Amino acid sequence: MKNLLEKSRYLSIIGVISLLTAAVAAFVWGALKTASAILLVIESAGKDTAITFQFVEIVDSFLIATALLIFAASLYELFIGPLELPEWMLAHNLYDLKAKLSSMIVLVMSVKFLEKILAAKDADALLKTGIATALMSAVLIAFGYFGKKD
Repeated sequence: MKNLLEKSRYLSIIGVISLLTAAVAAFVWGALKTASAILLVIESAGKDTAITFQFVEIVDSFLIATALLIFAASLYELFIGPLELPEWMLAHNLYDLKAKLSSMIVLVMSVKFLEKILAAKDADALLKTGIATALMSAVLIAFGYFGKKD
């Protein structure tokens, strides 16, 4: 039974491969959005107001892709074995992994809120979205700050 449990850690490779595949897809998604934005800049000679919105969407795409890559690498490091990657890319325990997820969620929410600001038509709805985003960000940041286990 001990041997079976020790070998079961390799089941996490399913998550690693899935996250890595999703990261590749998200990077391709970001590259396609980049190409589309560049075409819009060229076609409109930089005068189309949608350019700013598209550039913000590109940032969002690459943030998500990077988060997926970090999670794939961290899962591998946690369950399979060491990797030679920059320290900021790896989580060395599940708490670190959750803290990285919280940080990425705050970043993605910030970008999404910026998109809402750029497309805003209703000030009340924008205010409510801003308050909700700020509250969720505060909770996630507090989790990262107070939830640390020494």
